[in-house]
Amino acid sequence: MADEKLKAWWSHRQGLDGSLAGLKAAQVLEKVGWARSVGGAAPYLTLFSRAGIRRAEADAALAALEIHELPSARGCTYVLPERDYALGLTVGRQFAEAEIKVARKLGVTDDERAQLSEAVRGALKGELLAPDGLRAAVGDAARSLGPEGVKKGVTTTLPVVLGAMQVSGDIRRVPVNGRLDQQRYKYALWSPNPLAGWILNEAESFVALARLFFGWTGCARAAGFQAFSGLGAKAAHAAMAPLGLVPVAGEYLALPETQAAFEAFVVPKMPQYSLVSNLDTITGQMLHGAGEKPDHSIMDRGQTVGNWQFDPVAGEIVWTSTAKATAQLREAVAVTEAYIREDLEDFRSFSLDSPKSRIPRIQALRAERAV
Repeated sequence: MADEKLKAWWSHRQGLDGSLAGLKAAQVLEKVGWARSVGGAAPYLTLFSRAGIRRAEADAALAALEIHELPSARGCTYVLPERDYALGLTVGRQFAEAEIKVARKLGVTDDERAQLSEAVRGALKGELLAPDGLRAAVGDAARSLGPEGVKKGVTTTLPVVLGAMQVSGDIRRVPVNGRLDQQRYKYALWSPNPLAGWILNEAESFVALARLFFGWTGCARAAGFQAFSGLGAKAAHAAMAPLGLVPVAGEYLALPETQAAFEAFVVPKMPQYSLVSNLDTITGQMLHGAGEKPDHSIMDRGQTVGNWQFDPVAGEIVWTSTAKATAQLREAVAVTEAYIREDLEDFRSFSLDSPKSRIPRIQALRAERAV
């Protein structure tokens, strides 16, 4: 019963019980946490599964800079609400320095990077440019790093500088077609810089991240925060220490102001089915410190009761479930299926995911369902 309550509590905190219906995209992300993005459709489903937000509304929020994809926790890309832009960039800064260190070893000086940064700023004044356009505009300010650079995955100085300028808030990436589920971008100057006026240092920012994390999850293991933040054990515990976290459900920790709500929480008696991605908070790193599953999940009050994939050829969700296929469960699948078909056309986990690469998983689910 304790495990059942814990999982239902997570589901409630994640808004999978319908409690976030009517909220805007930024408001949803403020409540449930940053949506992992790797060029796939997971952020869209995060918003749809919590608040019924359709792609057009999400894209409008993106265009209005109410939400944005940024390098943040662990140096990974997430879709963040505007409130958290400065925090996300700050906690991602140390993880973005790896490429700069590689460039230094390849002979790229800080002065050279500064000069190229100025060339990029000049090229982007008043316009958006794709990488090819930027490369032409900056000319000799960017250079090849030769065969050694190719070996180390840093072919020219331009990507190094563009990455650093994103983390510093000087520029931002703008999806060419205004969608989150692709990786073709143009670059734009970011004015005002979201870090302007940010007063927290890096250590204080990680404390702020820990506070958000335990608010988003309702409760979590210390290892969950460590995995999400990318910090070592000592640094993660230092970030959590000022929060005065209290134990709940054994090894889990919660903010003091959340403890009473958890204790009073009652597991809903009726099923609450929802379909989420394999990158969703409820199934992944924030709560469990685990990597993503090969399949997406069907959830009921925090319990995984099924798996699914979208078959774009048939235009349908292929799914299996350990729960009885009731009308309510079938309706949950049908609603998500219609959303993907009408708004997204396909559901890719990440940028290189393709219908062809998913065929084995789709076939496996079909075979399991046929048994």
